[in-house]
Amino acid sequence: MPLGIVIRKTPGVTRWAAWCWRAVAVLPGAAPATWTELRRDGDAVEYHAGTPTLTLWAAEAEAYLANLSDQVPSIYVVMREETEDDTPFEIVLVTASPYEGQDYADSSEELVEKVPMPPGLIAWIRNYALAHHEHEDFVKRRRDRKRVDLAEDGVGDARISQLSDVYRAPKRVMQ
Repeated sequence: MPLGIVIRKTPGVTRWAAWCWRAVAVLPGAAPATWTELRRDGDAVEYHAGTPTLTLWAAEAEAYLANLSDQVPSIYVVMREETEDDTPFEIVLVTASPYEGQDYADSSEELVEKVPMPPGLIAWIRNYALAHHEHEDFVKRRRDRKRVDLAEDGVGDARISQLSDVYRAPKRVMQ
């Protein structure tokens, strides 16, 4: 599904950042756009930054359900600072998987924004996740019944043949 990404530019609050950029909304089914100005309110400007495709994968169904169980289900927008174009950011990816969003956030090379999902998108993702989710029963691992405490391999120094004090250092033999 194509998702339009709305990014808001506001004046920075410190002298080190002139502008603050945030992804604030998604537009499901939006037409293609490249940094089209949507709204201006004083110094704050909202742009339709791009329309990447949201792709859902059956293997990620559990992650989608985890996202939908959050208090505010969200789309994760992954952006990278643009260096070649006049645009400030490149939209790298949009995902509904919180695990994939976390993976991109760990690298600290991309900016990951959490944007609330509109109700129609929540329903679409929920239907997909429920249709493709396969519940896996928990299987507790059992230990082997072999007793490993009977052999004393590796106890003490192998050069000492007596059993009296296996932890003492061997004596030097003077010749």
